[in-house]
Amino acid sequence: MIDLTIKQALAKLKDRSISAVELTQAYLARIEKFGKQLNCYITTTPERALSDAAKSDERYANGNQLKLDGMPIAMKDLFATRGIRTTAASRMLENFVPQYESTVSQNFINAGTVLLGKSNLDEFAMGTFSKTSFFGAPVNPWHFEQRLTAGGSSGGSTSAVASGLAIGATGTDTGGSIRFPCAITGLVGMKPTYGLSSRWGCIAFASSLDTPGPIARTVEDTALLLSVMAGHDVKDSTSSPNAKFDTDGNLQPILGDGKKLRVGVIKEFNSVKISEDMKNLFEKRIADLKSMGAEIIEVSIPNILNALAAYYIIAPAEASSNLARYDGMRYGLRVEGADLNDTYKKTRAAGFGEEVKRRLLIGTAVLSSESYDVYFMQAARVRRMIADSFNKAFEQCDLIVCPSSSGPALPLDSDLTPLEYYALDLFTVAMNLAGVPAVSVPCGLTQTGLPLGMQVVGPRFADMQVLQLAKHIEDASAFDNRPTKIMGN
Repeated sequence: MIDLTIKQALAKLKDRSISAVELTQAYLARIEKFGKQLNCYITTTPERALSDAAKSDERYANGNQLKLDGMPIAMKDLFATRGIRTTAASRMLENFVPQYESTVSQNFINAGTVLLGKSNLDEFAMGTFSKTSFFGAPVNPWHFEQRLTAGGSSGGSTSAVASGLAIGATGTDTGGSIRFPCAITGLVGMKPTYGLSSRWGCIAFASSLDTPGPIARTVEDTALLLSVMAGHDVKDSTSSPNAKFDTDGNLQPILGDGKKLRVGVIKEFNSVKISEDMKNLFEKRIADLKSMGAEIIEVSIPNILNALAAYYIIAPAEASSNLARYDGMRYGLRVEGADLNDTYKKTRAAGFGEEVKRRLLIGTAVLSSESYDVYFMQAARVRRMIADSFNKAFEQCDLIVCPSSSGPALPLDSDLTPLEYYALDLFTVAMNLAGVPAVSVPCGLTQTGLPLGMQVVGPRFADMQVLQLAKHIEDASAFDNRPTKIMGN
């Protein structure tokens, strides 16, 4: 049962060949069996899940089922859930129980989903391997015995979906935190257009970059999840009035039958070192697109290789502002000191992990009066140039494709420096800076049997077209990511 896609499960629930309670019980049993080994959940909610499922069955019996009724999902533990612990994987919020519901999680409640639990992540979404989590790192189910990374920051969500511990999940993408982990766990992950899905109630890292998005096993499932997440939200000042995305999950072909599509490849990425497997698979998928009738065009994004440097100035700067609220005064951890300043110091020293502290120090430094013009404003100018370059590139082509990562998943115990971890975001950060939609879709396996992904990128609000092209790549790859194949029964 856990090998069903969302579309397949919805069809079986509708014809009553399975019940939502049976489906949920299958996932809860799977969590009981593999949950501790994979460490993909921080908090599980079995009683809530069975209650949600029973309500779904009632709606199916009455013929008034909702869009995703009965679908057992994982909610990244960055989204506030009323009455359910929400930690951001930090000691600072280890015991925080919000009394409000994020817009995204409320949208899923309104669509009839079943909440299995809150998935693990990098602390405050700051990291690449989800190793900065106060609760320990989630594990990639592929080649489980090798204990590979499931990526970050949405590593708990990708570990859960890839292993069959959730049928779908939410993530957030600030610099690749959905697309990179999906690429190395054989999943589809979408960073929508900035402003398409609400950030209200999602614990902030970098407000101008954070983008909630869906994670699933197929492109059509991802589209279904996005159709629930998307929409204008008056509570979020960055939510776009154009925030509309609706689909029944049946994506129309964008290639074939004489349809012309110009697909760009980024010239500047030719100089970036990637694994031979990634190079070969990317070339195969490009050849597939050509055979379907796509016109492949080389486009230039002149400043894209500077995106990493700009990102790691802008994101920490925004984080230093957003995380200033965690001072032990109103909620979260409090460590008493000799006076007010000493309480601040001790609380923040004890509550934040090393990576969060590193980024807060960087962010505070670049916002100082001595550095603001030299660093932050220069990074903001580079960001504007990158966005302009994408706009110019989309005058020459309709969509762009590129790798999602330089290679497959690395061992969790890889001895990388902070700068080497940051460099893993090279293929993904520019899309966040520009605010454009991008989806990572599996493109094949390495010689050693590990998944790789490639991205489809489009102009702002071309989210549907991005997914339509991703569907063609998915079909050409014929990728098998059934959880029972990966982790067994």
